[in-house]
Amino acid sequence: MFASFGQGANLDRSTIKGPIIGGPFSLIDTEGRLVTQRNLLGNCVLLYFGYTSSPDVGPSEVQKMVKAINILESKQKLKVLPVFVTVDPQRDTPSQLRAYLREFDPRIKGLTGPVAAVRQMAQEYRVFFKKVEEDGDDYLVETSHNMYLMNPNMEVVRCFGVEYSAEDLSEAILMELKRAGMQKVDAT
Repeated sequence: MFASFGQGANLDRSTIKGPIIGGPFSLIDTEGRLVTQRNLLGNCVLLYFGYTSSPDVGPSEVQKMVKAINILESKQKLKVLPVFVTVDPQRDTPSQLRAYLREFDPRIKGLTGPVAAVRQMAQEYRVFFKKVEEDGDDYLVETSHNMYLMNPNMEVVRCFGVEYSAEDLSEAILMELKRAGMQKVDAT
C-alpha cells in the first residue's frame, strides 16, 4: 500500500530542489566601481533589496540588518557582509546610496546600476518590485523586502522576510551557518 502526499508519506526533503535563486550580476557600488558576484565570493553575505526613499519598512529593515550583524559579530565573532541593492536605480545614484547607507552603518555595501541590470538581478533573486505613481512626479516602490543569506560561494542559503526581529534574524543566520559547517559551534 502506498501513502499519498499529505497523508503521512515519508518524504526525504533533502532531495527536493526548489527554483534556483540568484545568479550573476554586474552593478555599481557607492564609489562608482563595477561589482559582480565574483567580488563578493569568500564572504557570508546578507543581501537586501530596498530603496533609499522608502518611508518606513525599508529603513527598519536596514536597521534590523545592521543590528543582526552587530549581534553576530559581538557575540559570535562572526563576520557577515551586509549588501544593499536598490530597486530604484533612477533615484538611487552611487552618491545618494552612499549618503543613505552611511546613516546606518559604513560597512553596508550599496549597489545600484542601470535599470536593466537591477531588474535582471531582482528577477534572478525572485524579488518583487513595482513603481507606484504618487502626486506629480513622485512615486513609491512596492517591494518584497526580502533578505538573503548567501554562503561564501554566493549561493542562497536562506531567505528572510520582514517578520524576523534582529535577534531572530541573527539566531537564524547563526543556525544556518552552523548547519552548513561555516561556523564553529562553541561547546561552552
